Amino acid sequence: MNNWIELLSEFKRKHTPVAFITVTKCLGSTPCVVGSRMLVTKDKQIYGTIGGGKLEFKATDEAMLALDENRIIESSYTLGPEFEQCCGGKVEFMIEPMNQSPELFLFGAGHIGIEIVKLLEGTPFKVNLIDSRENWFSNLDLNESVITHQVSETDFKTFKDAVKWGTNCYVLVLTHNHAIDFDIISMALQNETKFLGLIGSKTKKVRFNNMLIKEMNIPEGMTNVVCPIGLDIGGDTPKEIAISVVAQLLQVHYKSVAK
Repeated sequence: MNNWIELLSEFKRKHTPVAFITVTKCLGSTPCVVGSRMLVTKDKQIYGTIGGGKLEFKATDEAMLALDENRIIESSYTLGPEFEQCCGGKVEFMIEPMNQSPELFLFGAGHIGIEIVKLLEGTPFKVNLIDSRENWFSNLDLNESVITHQVSETDFKTFKDAVKWGTNCYVLVLTHNHAIDFDIISMALQNETKFLGLIGSKTKKVRFNNMLIKEMNIPEGMTNVVCPIGLDIGGDTPKEIAISVVAQLLQVHYKSVAK
């Protein structure tokens, strides 16, 4: 029997995404019992078993889907001819993706950026705060959980290297310089993100849209960029704008988890 607590703790320590499969119901004759468990990694390494055979093969495929979409999946299978089994029982199980917390990469440690970072404390988001201004972080009082990145305006690669692109990647662009904003948006559109948001007016969005299409050969322009950012709740102080943006981030995250 696997020591699941130790195994899960080890994967968490290594930040390794895994899908945890638990059998929740067995009816009739089945190759497993309620509480049977199995862990599956992204490269399909398996720890434990829920009975082997085609049932386990199907569960592994669904585990990959749970990891790709970062959502809980509940499934049930009747073990008939399709599974090359004659027991005829029914198995229900739940698949939970783990170690895939949403990660925010916030470009611009200005007034609104700092308020967003503060409001995200205690939420599922891992927060990275990125700025190109020299010694900017030395005078900021940030929670120790916030990861700061000092990047170089003259070396565009440092912006890209600061981000872990993928399905759990959220990017917010709020820098002090519109040219930097445009460079980051252009870069992000060529990589995978869950959410890409830009602070600014509708006029800024139209201008960036035209530049992306004509200068960067990105035909979709700003279609996949949220601009302006934040839910329309009213208020225009840095804290009020930050509240609207954090609410939007949480809304996107929880809607994807609940699919």
